[in-house]
Parts: sequence; structure tokens; C-alpha cells
Amino acid sequence: MFIQILGSAAGGGFPQWNCNCPNCKGLRAGTLNAKARTQSSIALSDNGVDWILCNASPDIRAQLESFPALQPARALRDTAIGGIILLDSQIDHTTGLLTLREGCPHEVWCTEMVHQDLTTGFPLFNMLKHWNGGLRWNRIDLDAGFTVPTCPALQITPIPLRSAAPPYSPHRNDPHPGDNIGLLVRDTRTDRTLFYAPGLGKISDALLETMRAADLVLVDGTLWTDDEMQTRGVGSKTGQEMGHLAQSGPGGMIEVLDGLSKPRKVLIHINNTNPILDEDSPERKVLGEHGIEVAFDGMGLEL
Repeated sequence: MFIQILGSAAGGGFPQWNCNCPNCKGLRAGTLNAKARTQSSIALSDNGVDWILCNASPDIRAQLESFPALQPARALRDTAIGGIILLDSQIDHTTGLLTLREGCPHEVWCTEMVHQDLTTGFPLFNMLKHWNGGLRWNRIDLDAGFTVPTCPALQITPIPLRSAAPPYSPHRNDPHPGDNIGLLVRDTRTDRTLFYAPGLGKISDALLETMRAADLVLVDGTLWTDDEMQTRGVGSKTGQEMGHLAQSGPGGMIEVLDGLSKPRKVLIHINNTNPILDEDSPERKVLGEHGIEVAFDGMGLEL
């Protein structure tokens, strides 16, 4: 299984266009040892030729340009994207579908709740039907695994997560199973597995067992502290209110990952305020001491 990190930042990217927090300001000034990052998305493949896009970032055009395998130029109009899986209906995970309109129709897998959001509060399915048939919905049932035909060796199991629907969602304050999922992806040839969850607000015992058995966990690294947005002066909500489990503190992501002995541990979906973006920071050193990596744009992983 091939895993390509197309974008590793949270919504807004890094640096965020309107942000002058110490991280964003330092990166622009060249005084911070950090890498620029686009908004979160990955691609999966079972052969390195045909790919599944997991979430469609607003930065998808730049991400396609930076990863030539997704534009193999075998025909006058071409792409190696054979399917798109949406893990939620967040703006930073779906807006890229608008950029991909010239390539419609696209086969899109998502849950009933995500499809509802994308036909009501943010009606992308309705809008894009005017481009060569638009988006073809393939329903993800929460109690069943599925495969995307372009990568038949990858068996994909949806894992319902406790998180929040987007602010625009008609049921923002009325959460439902399927608002947010993780993916357990198993290569049927090697039996090796990836657990992918860029948005993860709470970890149940059952989810912990899933993570413990995986070979690679690629999980939510949005915030260092739960009150980071408040202390940085850029927002009023906590990580928990936004559906993200912070890394530090009791019950935080570091403590959770410390309990996993088998998987390789990688954080993704890093917010621009998070001090771990500074590769010389004490927080980044702590992650290293715990054997936790930080994803970056262009990072390639293989299972």
C-alpha cells in the first residue's frame, strides 16, 4: 500500500493567509525552522499507478502539481484519481471538489450524513451535476467495509468517530453517527493496515483496540493544548468544541499513542498555531522522545 501525504495542515493551511501568529509570522520572515503546509488530504494506492483521493482539499490543484503520479498524462485529458473518499463534510476537506469539476463525473464515497450536508448546507452534489454528471454518490454504510474498484487490493472499513459536523451543517449541534469517520485500510495481499483519522475528538475503548492493531496510525495533530486557540488569541473555541483531541495533557493524543506498541505513529492536520510546526521547539522534541512523527506535504509512506 502506498500512502502519499498531499496536505498536512488543518483548515487555512500554514501559513494561514490572514494570520500573524508567531508561527505564521516566523515562517514568512524566515526565522522559524518549519515547512509550509497545504490543507489536509492524502492519496492511497495498491499499485502506485491508480489512486484514491481521501478528502478534497481547497489546495488540491497545488497538491496535484506537486505529485506527478496523479497527472500521468496518458491521454489528452487524464488523471490517476479513480475514486474520492470524504471522511466528513468540512469545508477544508470538500471544497477541492469544485476545482476538480473539469474532470467530472467523479465517483465519491461518503456517509449518509456527509451526503446530506453536501446536498443541503453546502450543496456541492447539486452544484456539480451541471458538469458532465457531477459527483456519483457511493454510500458508505457504517457497518460494512467497501472497496474502490480502481484499487481492489485495499479493503476499507469506515470507523465512526466522535466529532462535530461543520459549522454550516443543519445539524451542527445535533451530532449523528457518520458525521465524521476514520478509515481502516487493509492491503489484502500483505494484511498490513493503516488507520487514518485527521479529525478525532474522543477515543473509545473499541477505537483504541483498532488503533493498537494497526501498522500505521495517521491521526489528528491539530492542537498542542485544548485551549490553544484562546491562548494564541486567534479564536474562542477549545479543541474539544471543534472536535479535536489535543496532544498534551492527561488523556491527550501523546498519552493515547504511548499506549500503542505496534504502529508507526504520525500526526496530520496540524493547525497553524501548533508549536510542533517549529522543528526546534520543545514540543517537537517531546514528540520525538515519544516516537511520534509529524506529517509534511510530500511525505510518502508504504505498507
